[in-house]
Amino acid sequence: MKKIIQNILAKLAHAIILKQKPYVVAITGSVGKTSTKEAIFAVLDRQFEVRQSQENYNNEFGVPLTIIGAKSAGKSILGWLGVICQACLLACFKTSKYPQVLVLEMGADKPGDIEYLTNIVQPLVSVVTAVAPVHVEYFKSIENITKEKSVLVKKVNPAGMTILNADDELVLMMNRLSSAQVKLFGFSSKADVRAENLSINYDFSDESKALGISFKLEVEGKSMPAFLNGSIGKHQIYAILAAVSVGIFFKMNLVDITEALNNYKPTSGRMRIIKGIKNSILIDDTYNSSPRSCSAAILTLEEIPKYGRKFAILGDMLELGKVSEKEHFKIGQQVASGDIEYLICVGERSRDIVRGAEDADMSEDKIFHFDKSDEVGDFLKDRLRENDIILIKGSQGVRMEKVTRDLMADPLRAEELLVRQSEKWLEK
Repeated sequence: MKKIIQNILAKLAHAIILKQKPYVVAITGSVGKTSTKEAIFAVLDRQFEVRQSQENYNNEFGVPLTIIGAKSAGKSILGWLGVICQACLLACFKTSKYPQVLVLEMGADKPGDIEYLTNIVQPLVSVVTAVAPVHVEYFKSIENITKEKSVLVKKVNPAGMTILNADDELVLMMNRLSSAQVKLFGFSSKADVRAENLSINYDFSDESKALGISFKLEVEGKSMPAFLNGSIGKHQIYAILAAVSVGIFFKMNLVDITEALNNYKPTSGRMRIIKGIKNSILIDDTYNSSPRSCSAAILTLEEIPKYGRKFAILGDMLELGKVSEKEHFKIGQQVASGDIEYLICVGERSRDIVRGAEDADMSEDKIFHFDKSDEVGDFLKDRLRENDIILIKGSQGVRMEKVTRDLMADPLRAEELLVRQSEKWLEK
């Protein structure tokens, strides 16, 4: 039954695209897809009627459901009949209420996923954020991951645009595969859309100062000041630069683009600063984890000027296959090489983070390991001090947001501030 519904949704979604003719922006990459999608939505929403992928709607069910504008009906046959009826109407009758632009996140858990999704909808704009060892247990090698992500570049509408991360060599090499014009974003001189002169406010004690990242946006000889509100971490800027590139393709004024981004705030679980108990500071990066994003988060923690003790609370990085042990070990070594005082690990695979830290001579009395995330909060509550800074990160399956919730100064705001707070997730 699941396969039948999947095939019906794919055919109807394709028919809807042909009938309603929206502009389609598609995003893929090993890391940064969701943040990039949110930033692109923030920019385009200023000038167009836009719909974006909701939640984790980035697969063979999620993309068609986003095109239809419906939610999953779960195990309800009647619910799926309702979704199908809604889709049939959109496939048969053009309506002015349909969005002008669809911003679709396209994930790939296994080879062939991007091909399947681009057969449903050909993107006018393709965005590739990064290539990194994620889902390696299904793809076996970084070369296979690159090949999968490059399908989005090959399938772009020739009249559209391919937008690539200039700082990622594997992504940059995809420019020769595009039949459309190519625009590069990043920090390097190769980038057409570039960020310079970054200044990050790390003064957590002064609430009168806006916490975030100020930088200068360089676009085709023009400079504009820009600000990423409520987040820290240089790697967060990539989503902004990709969004600017998309806005330029849609012929938006650079002033309008930067104003839209000044109001954009990174979504839950992505380097968000949250007040912790005992006047501590939580860096909530619990949406997901991979070797690249985890390393970037640790680097950000290390770059924060001495304020209080620094804690890295790191959960398993899942779906890494044969490189899992090596990548976890490297993260442990990175933690030990900086000025992070305490390392707390969660999950079976994170034992290799512990081994890496010990191998790099981090003191064993500063390293702790727990099997489950809900054990960490009680351990730390009596140990934290004022001004301690705590990075919390791990793959979705480890549920590291439970740690953030337990350490928040105001846990009643968990639903507002944290990722995965629906009843369905809280039951897990």
